[in-house]
Amino acid sequence: AVPLPDFGGGHPDPNLTYADKLVSRVYKEQIDFGAASDGDGDRNMVLGKDWFVTPSDSVAVIADYAHYLPYFKRTGIKGLARSMPTSQAIDRVAEAKKVEYFEVPTGWKFFGNLMDAGRLSICGEESFGTGSDHIREKDGLWAIIAWLNILAVVNTTEKGLVKPTGGPDGSVVTVRDIMINHFAKYGRNYFTRYDYEEVDGNSANLLIQELRDACKDGSHPEKLVGKSFNGQFVVASVDDFAYTDPIDGSVSKKQGVRIIFTDSSRIIFRLSGTGSQGATIRIYIEKYQEPGDLSKLTEDAQVALKPLVDVALEISRIQEFTGRSEPTVIT
Repeated sequence: AVPLPDFGGGHPDPNLTYADKLVSRVYKEQIDFGAASDGDGDRNMVLGKDWFVTPSDSVAVIADYAHYLPYFKRTGIKGLARSMPTSQAIDRVAEAKKVEYFEVPTGWKFFGNLMDAGRLSICGEESFGTGSDHIREKDGLWAIIAWLNILAVVNTTEKGLVKPTGGPDGSVVTVRDIMINHFAKYGRNYFTRYDYEEVDGNSANLLIQELRDACKDGSHPEKLVGKSFNGQFVVASVDDFAYTDPIDGSVSKKQGVRIIFTDSSRIIFRLSGTGSQGATIRIYIEKYQEPGDLSKLTEDAQVALKPLVDVALEISRIQEFTGRSEPTVIT
């Protein structure tokens, strides 16, 4: 509880890599609820003693329980949104609640336009940013308090809302219980992000350009659409995401190469920065599991996604372009 101007010499981003001391304590000491925010309080990370909540899942759960939160009891839910690389978990909540939802480029200004127009209540990015229309920015402290409210609701006035997955009846409903309940209702969007930091800028640009060429019919030496990988992933479409803002009509192009498979799985490639320290290549991998078999909904994400990760590495040839055998950070 001592303020440190240099953030204790550590990295300010809240994720499993940089907040490893928190994660270790929560798991080792079996703490029911752990949370972290970054230096200015806009990003957030939530976890329980036996479960890490991905940012994509976190915003979906907040949206699902929003009608129990005091603010939304007054305002109602106008709409939901996510950045394009963020998993489609919140889309399924929007469809169930019959509210409109939006897929926007990375960047909070796109959410801001929708909020100003009165069409958006809750939104989030996979990069640990979550927010609502109470303020025109991401708000990590609000997201953490929202989770505490949800835990309070399911453990008191709405005890029957979530059935604990372990322990006798009447035991504390945990973060894991809430997530299992969510997956049983909506299915699970397994999700991970691979970051390759400080990659040579020229090599990174060549990799992304080759992927963009794959979006142009006939211009790629090995057409991806229709191709099968690992005997289970068949490419349905490839594009370079573009967005037309429904409020001001502005168009944003080249927002990330999306490879979408027939089972709705997705691989997304984005390039971030080409400064003096090189570029960062980000790969987002997502696979949907239908509700039903609990064992298929509770696998370790890295295990469940391994076949699709292998496909992403094969398609991008990232080791060939970067010389890296593994990413810098996995979230």
